[in-house]
Amino acid sequence: MKTYLQKAKALWISFVSLVAVILTPALAIASEANLVLPVLEPDQSKLLMMGLAVCVLGMLFGLYQYAKVKKYPAHKSMLDVAETIYETCKTYLIQQGKFLLILFLFIGLCIAFYFGYLQHTGVSGVLFILMWTIIGMMGSYLVAWYGIRMNTVANSRTAFAGLEVKPTKVFNIAIDAGMSIGVLLVSVELIIMLIILLFVPRELAGASFIGFAIGESLGASALRIAGGIFTKIADIGSDLMKIVFGIKEDDPRNPGVIADCTGDNAGDSIGPTADGFETYGVTGVALVTFIVLAVAPALQTTLLTWIFVMRILMIITSVVAFYINNVFTQAKYGNSQDMDFEKPLTNLVWITSLLSIAVTYVVSYYMLGPVSNAAPELQAIWVVLATIISCGTLGAALIPEFTKIFTSPKSAHTEEVVKASREGGPSLNILSGLVAGNFSSFWIGMVFLALMFIAYVASGYGLEAIMIYPSIFAFGLVAFGMLGMGPVTIAVDSYGPVTDNAQSIYELSLIETIPKVDKQIEKEFGFKPNFEKAKHFLEANDGAGNTFKATAKPVLIGTAVVGATTMIFSLILVIQNVLGVQPESILTLLNPYTLFGFICGGAVIYWFAGASTQAVTTGAYRAVEYIKRHIKLDTTSQKAATENSKEVVKICTQYAQAGMFNIFIGIFSFALAFACLSAPVKGVDAVSLFVAYLISIAVFGLFQAVFMANAGGAWDNAKKIVEVDLKEKGTELHDATVVGDTVGDPFKDTTAVALNPIIKFTTLFGLLAMEIAISPAFSSMATYAGIGFLVIALIFVWRTFYRMRIEKAA
Repeated sequence: MKTYLQKAKALWISFVSLVAVILTPALAIASEANLVLPVLEPDQSKLLMMGLAVCVLGMLFGLYQYAKVKKYPAHKSMLDVAETIYETCKTYLIQQGKFLLILFLFIGLCIAFYFGYLQHTGVSGVLFILMWTIIGMMGSYLVAWYGIRMNTVANSRTAFAGLEVKPTKVFNIAIDAGMSIGVLLVSVELIIMLIILLFVPRELAGASFIGFAIGESLGASALRIAGGIFTKIADIGSDLMKIVFGIKEDDPRNPGVIADCTGDNAGDSIGPTADGFETYGVTGVALVTFIVLAVAPALQTTLLTWIFVMRILMIITSVVAFYINNVFTQAKYGNSQDMDFEKPLTNLVWITSLLSIAVTYVVSYYMLGPVSNAAPELQAIWVVLATIISCGTLGAALIPEFTKIFTSPKSAHTEEVVKASREGGPSLNILSGLVAGNFSSFWIGMVFLALMFIAYVASGYGLEAIMIYPSIFAFGLVAFGMLGMGPVTIAVDSYGPVTDNAQSIYELSLIETIPKVDKQIEKEFGFKPNFEKAKHFLEANDGAGNTFKATAKPVLIGTAVVGATTMIFSLILVIQNVLGVQPESILTLLNPYTLFGFICGGAVIYWFAGASTQAVTTGAYRAVEYIKRHIKLDTTSQKAATENSKEVVKICTQYAQAGMFNIFIGIFSFALAFACLSAPVKGVDAVSLFVAYLISIAVFGLFQAVFMANAGGAWDNAKKIVEVDLKEKGTELHDATVVGDTVGDPFKDTTAVALNPIIKFTTLFGLLAMEIAISPAFSSMATYAGIGFLVIALIFVWRTFYRMRIEKAA
């Protein structure tokens, strides 16, 4: 085994070194955006090579889960619908891929300008950095593609399993699919990052990490924004037909239903998968950056190795927890004809969290503790480091519990929305949902405060001996710990689109109307179908999926905010090193530029919320207008609806891309504008503007995202209570909850979810933008460039409303 590892490592080093020699004849970059990583010790490299093997096994586990789900049976009518949804998703994703290439040109030009013009790097050196940016962008794109393929394989099989009256089978198919996505996603992420750490030459590794993170952040931001707009245009267009025409959920005659199913994957699969991929990468890059910049050089390799081992172990703990939970679930519900689908999902989260915490302490003890070869300074603080990470891991289990208080079908807040709707109709429904969102922001804000305060206190026990600003490192470790159960967080999030699609596929397949289908199923599949039970299971399972989609959102947005503090710290060090000023002297509330930055950040967050919702509103108007004209209720044929659904998908794609382009250019231009306007002209006070802007984006974004996500979750599951528990479909109460749900749709699945990658993209790209602005070769013209970019940003702010307005019919 040792010989094999040595040969494999030598082969990789030779290959990457050859590429480096060809592409980088001269790299003399003295910037924090191009960090020089320390050389790992042989034992550390060997340990991480073993970790690389674990990641490959994790990827194989994900593919095994895919094959396992594909073996589950399903009726042809359901498979046909699932394939139609996949083909539509594929068309959408291909179009998004082309659009991503256009957006990459903007980022690529900035990277080329900075490294090529300002840092005088050769063309080949710039190309090497851009290569990793493309790899990051393509990584986000390809895992998103895998996510829709997995979900569209699982949705029909989940729908069919409901007929068998075996709720555990309905649960298992969806969670198997989720684990396939979660484990494969994290494994691929780590494989790429380990390749950079182990095989890329030290002088290139820092720039490769930064380029990779910017690329994956670009991909995730674009796919999240566009996917969120697409899915909610389709969802609102489909849902409103239930009120307008009094038709049932997922009526095959409704042209919006296929578009809605495509949107479930565009918004709830493509977006979250790309977002998850980016989240784990960006948080890791933030910690790598901090360690290289702020930790004593002699200790850097040990901490880097420890960080990556912790990330690798989350693959193992997640898979082990998954199998433990399967045993418990089968023992409790194996012979039952009904089950609470939320229970095993909750158990999976907690088992993973507790197992990850235990493994964190054990492995940290052997890597950093008294029995290790680590430096005495690290041996003295191994418990502190393990405690801070565990604080984040525990938070990743606590945050979903707090989220369920406001979004679960069993929660008092969601029940309050239903009660308010019964007498007050849509008006009180909406007000009650807003109440749930506001309360959730308070309590989840308190959870984040507690986590960060514990980390701050713990950082005072020895961390200051090995690094500067230890509390910042502690905050980064909290975000890192929140991702310690990453595969499971992604799995329970991916559970939702499978269950949502399964319910739709059941209706679209028209399986109940197929002549003698019950006898056919009994003959071919060996059981007698129960159609009423199947519908009950699928609706109840969809409610659980809604809840856990909601619980994943605050975890991901929380890591963005807490982790952003670590990346912002890197920016502060750039300012300190380039301008020779102490951060404390300018980053103060007594500096008016700090207040200006806070105001700008808050303003941009509220503009983004309005712009993304406006794109949904206008697109949904067009979709509703089209569906009303073309819906055919005098036929039971599905063919006409399928044909018309292509036009609905076209409408959704058109407005998703228009909205995404306007918003992205706005965000991109604001980052460049405020960075350039922060360049020192008369004194250095203005530098505080951009740092405060990034902090404001993170804080305002956190509370806006949590508020909108959980208000939307409450409205969504209030409707589910009426449909599943109260059995009052088609009533005025149901109509009121449908209206509330359509308000909540862009809240939770467009704006809230997109704020996560927007925060990370702005912070990451902001590091590059600020370096451009304060570069000696550019700072003299930075103010003029800042004014120009601000004008461009304001033009696109104007466009996000006045060019996205509802036009009068011709």
